[in-house]
Amino acid sequence: MARFLHLFALLFALLLTPAAIAQERGPVVLAAASLQESLTEAANAWAAKDHAKPVLSFAASSALARQVIAGAPADLFLSADEPWMDAVAKAGMLRAGTRATLLGNRLVLIAPAASRTKLTIARGFPLARALGTGRLALADPDAVPAGKYAKAALSRLGVWTGVAAKVAPAENVRAALALVERGAAPLGIVYATDARASKAVRVVDTFPATSHPPIRYPFALLKASRHPDAAGFRNFLLSKQGRAIFARHGFTAP
Repeated sequence: MARFLHLFALLFALLLTPAAIAQERGPVVLAAASLQESLTEAANAWAAKDHAKPVLSFAASSALARQVIAGAPADLFLSADEPWMDAVAKAGMLRAGTRATLLGNRLVLIAPAASRTKLTIARGFPLARALGTGRLALADPDAVPAGKYAKAALSRLGVWTGVAAKVAPAENVRAALALVERGAAPLGIVYATDARASKAVRVVDTFPATSHPPIRYPFALLKASRHPDAAGFRNFLLSKQGRAIFARHGFTAP
């Protein structure tokens, strides 16, 4: 009996080790806000293969990159642009050889579903006039990838100066989407996948791909990751099944 109790105590202690707890909860993934539906589906598909379901945390890539650099415990980072991943790499936080470009996207101008606004995006198009006294919903154009892409596109098209004072900056692209969904802004700029995920908005027009830098989603394992499933989940996202999930949500090849 004493031997049995000793063995039971050892097994109980093992189950409480950080490694065991981490394996039970799945790898922690920090991901750009625009990946919410697609990455959640991918995590569910991975869990259906008898793996612990990954723990997903969504926010602006800028906020997540700063968290990683500050030492936040996580296993994977998925960014909506290359510069924020570059910042994490420069800080020495990425596991060597694991960075890859996962996805691409498009940029669209949206309006509330009931809106009758019609605009064709071209150089000098009358965006300021279409806004009237309303605001243009964007993710923060000084930091958040979706906002930076939008500012670049509007600048190249020669209309940024006319709308800069009318911008309603949001903490991430989903917050910008919400402003248009609620009718708090008559127009907004988000990724095509964000517009597709909402029934409360409609796409007014799509920005030319040449009007902004290519939209790419790099991802990588973090150097501090110790979860035994982290590399496997990364590889699953790159697999044919993983890519098909993202394609169903409107993402493009990088």
